[in-house]
Amino acid sequence: MSDDFAFGFNVTDDGGGLLEGLTEPQLEAVTHTEGPALVLAGPGSGKTRVISRRAAYLAANATKPWNVLAITFTNKAANEMRERIDALGDHRGMTVCTFHSLCVRILRRHHAAANLSPNFTIFDQSDRRQIVKQSIIAAGLSTANFSPGMVDQRISRAKNAMISPQAYADDAEDFIDQTVARVYDVYEELLANMQGVDFDDLLFKAAVLVGTNDAVAADLRDQYRYVLVDEYQDTNVAQYRIANLLAKEHRNLFVTGDPDQSIYAWRGADIQNILSFEQDYPDAQVVRLEQNFRSTKRILASADAVIVGNMQRKEKSLWTENDDGPAVRVIELEDAADEARAVVGEIASLSKQGQSPGDVAIFYRINAISRTLEEELLRAGVPYRIARGTAFYARKEIKDVLAYLRVLLNPADDVSLERIINTPTRGIGKTTIDRLKAFAQQQGCSLLDAVKRGSTDKDTFKRASTKLKVFVDILDSMQSLVDQPPQLALEQTLLLSGLMADLKQNVDAEPERLENVAELVSAAAEYQSANASATLVEWLSYTSLLGDVDMVEGERAGVTLMTLHAAKGLEFPCVYIVAAEEGILPMTRGDASDDLEEERRLMFVGMTRAKQRLTISSAARRMVRGAFQSMRRSMFLDVLPEEHVEFIGASAGVTRRRRSTAGELPPDIEQWQVGTLVKHPTHGLGVIQEMFRGARRTHVNILFKSGHQQSWVLEFANLERVEFDEVG
Repeated sequence: MSDDFAFGFNVTDDGGGLLEGLTEPQLEAVTHTEGPALVLAGPGSGKTRVISRRAAYLAANATKPWNVLAITFTNKAANEMRERIDALGDHRGMTVCTFHSLCVRILRRHHAAANLSPNFTIFDQSDRRQIVKQSIIAAGLSTANFSPGMVDQRISRAKNAMISPQAYADDAEDFIDQTVARVYDVYEELLANMQGVDFDDLLFKAAVLVGTNDAVAADLRDQYRYVLVDEYQDTNVAQYRIANLLAKEHRNLFVTGDPDQSIYAWRGADIQNILSFEQDYPDAQVVRLEQNFRSTKRILASADAVIVGNMQRKEKSLWTENDDGPAVRVIELEDAADEARAVVGEIASLSKQGQSPGDVAIFYRINAISRTLEEELLRAGVPYRIARGTAFYARKEIKDVLAYLRVLLNPADDVSLERIINTPTRGIGKTTIDRLKAFAQQQGCSLLDAVKRGSTDKDTFKRASTKLKVFVDILDSMQSLVDQPPQLALEQTLLLSGLMADLKQNVDAEPERLENVAELVSAAAEYQSANASATLVEWLSYTSLLGDVDMVEGERAGVTLMTLHAAKGLEFPCVYIVAAEEGILPMTRGDASDDLEEERRLMFVGMTRAKQRLTISSAARRMVRGAFQSMRRSMFLDVLPEEHVEFIGASAGVTRRRRSTAGELPPDIEQWQVGTLVKHPTHGLGVIQEMFRGARRTHVNILFKSGHQQSWVLEFANLERVEFDEVG
């Protein structure tokens, strides 16, 4: 091997220190250099370690660092991966990023080919919703009849599936879809006029660009000769195409993931991408990481008993050398208030015994569940934090200052301009803004051009023209900031815009707003320190891509409350999963078996976040839409292995025995097949629709007489075969 390929790694030709401490399967994955590879990585199996070591191994033994591209899904995960690679040596030039940040790089670098401005704006969710609302009105529709939220969701799903407005219109089968198609078309026109993109566009436009522009594709393939994709089970249509297009020439596509942890179908993730990888690449090397280093034996066995009920998966045998640990606890309470008191009471007790509140997490299926928990935590004086709500970069004072910078970089950004034109207050009211917007539409110009014309047109705008002139002068005084580094540009924007003076004037009433802006300056300084040549455009792109999950890091001062979806990628010594009830977990969205399988995966993800202690709770009744409703405990609790679980009743506090599940196949299993009539003690009569015998479990999909469809592991399903003559 040439010294040109070492780049600071203290390794020998065989990988040296990079390979120390790896298990046999991990070693196999890390040292695989040429051709496609699929790593099926169970929870807590060292997946991040493997992909980080492999990236470093490639740079030391197979190629140059800048020919390696490692992609994951969150900035938090990308930062962790980058830090691990940094610890292994010098990886300057290697690209370690999220899918969205990769697409920003591609679109900025090839903006002309993508028909975009070099300084295009990336609109966040709230800005996007505002533009959708404008599009509904511009299409001649009423937002009272067509909810911006509903329309926004349908447009987002279309973009995730790479469906253009024209294709959406062509496939529209009913009045709603036909109407959404009209709005979608107007929405795209507004985005183009404002030289902006939404979050979904980053993927969509990049995938189209790489797939249709040979020069761009060749440029990217020449740079990225080795493509590593983490969490491949979470890829959607656009991400799948990008990864496979980049690897088309060299075929060095290395993906890691776990079908059992695919929980994002609602945002376009397609589990078939990972399930069909071996069909896409018949020569792929497949490595299974089945040893869990995180959880106790009892937690792992309980989680495994839940997930084996799914049919859409790759067979894995999870195991661990960790201790048995305490029994998984299932607590059945009377109502949500009792549940909150029981959970918080236990946490307070653990805290007195030395368990840090920061080691504890409470997971729930829907955000509404958190209210009673928050109230009880406050009452008990237990510190906590919530991984949801208004994210840092979505706070008003943060969006205000960033909007100034966006307008400086992209004068066509009408959304940001409308936000700052009277912030801080300078006497430009809604009437004036509406007239400016109408003028801009009439003249076919940007809102900023309308403002500039209005600032000199006293006949049309009368006294407002003087106020508009003040605003235009402020923007002119800030124009040179576009070429300044992020921290300086931010500090000067706060001063010249009047925002800092306004915040200081109101500091007594809202001190946290000034603190938040100070934190923003610190964030810009940190980014600048880590990226010496960082430009303002790059920093704004970075802030646009941060989400709530990325903020859940560092020291945990209190109990963490979050949804099960947000828990992906995290781990805690002590985990509580609350509201494990039918209709909530699993969520009822119809009878589709795919939905139930995703809910089962969601439960599996939550359970495998726990390292030492896992408690699952349910309530007999819960307030739903203002009225108490009787609840039935989750079907997922019925398959938990009795030898690893302690079931506790509501008021008596005594261990409750659940329905026995022997875990054995029916004695007449040879007579079971598709079409066999079966009976379940809860769901009644049904017919086997699908039947699959895996290496360790037998899976069945049953369609019941009620119309309900459900997948089970036959050994735990408590099903009984019924002869037709017994039915009568």
